[in-house]
Amino acid sequence: MIKTVIFDMDGVIVDTEPVHHYAYHEHYKELNIPVTPELFATFTGQSTKNVYQILKDKFNLTKEVNELVLRKRAIFNEAFDTKPNLELISGVENLIKDLHTNGFELILASSASKSTIDRVFNRFDLNQFFKAKVSGEDFPKSKPDPAIFLHAASLANSTKDECIIIEDSTNGIEAGVRANIKVLGYVSQNTKRQDLSKATWICEDFNTIDANFIQQLS
Repeated sequence: MIKTVIFDMDGVIVDTEPVHHYAYHEHYKELNIPVTPELFATFTGQSTKNVYQILKDKFNLTKEVNELVLRKRAIFNEAFDTKPNLELISGVENLIKDLHTNGFELILASSASKSTIDRVFNRFDLNQFFKAKVSGEDFPKSKPDPAIFLHAASLANSTKDECIIIEDSTNGIEAGVRANIKVLGYVSQNTKRQDLSKATWICEDFNTIDANFIQQLS
């Protein structure tokens, strides 16, 4: 029986992918580097730090990774704060509230920075529903490395067999598989080119599932 639900954030809880896309590509223009859609798709689920380490190595960038990360984050924060129509993914707020009301333990495990996680959770008043929030910036390797999910599961008051991860990216689902935790793959409209085939189950619309649905998964 599922007792703990581990949520990814970008593309699962909130539609920040377009903001990240904008921030990254504005920065790529500043750096004058040609990042193709195919290359960009491989970054989904990875931390910003790891993305810029890849780019630094690939394009021989002279700036340090931390400096690159801070610049991208500044572009993102400005866009985030000025984007009035930023919304939660359809149906996810009701799902979170229903899970919480029915006694499920909720944990966030996102590749996003702590500052971005806090911005989202404060803006949409989500802190009250989650036991813990885990950021990818605390780990040397990003998803598909399983460390973030293994740590999230260690914070739960249940076993790994009683946990489920909700993810929308190839890297995130692979991380869940490597952590040996069941994964519900969400078909996000903003994370194209993602392979969800390794997920245990697939969901195309959060409005079609609830706490009872999650409880019956095994």
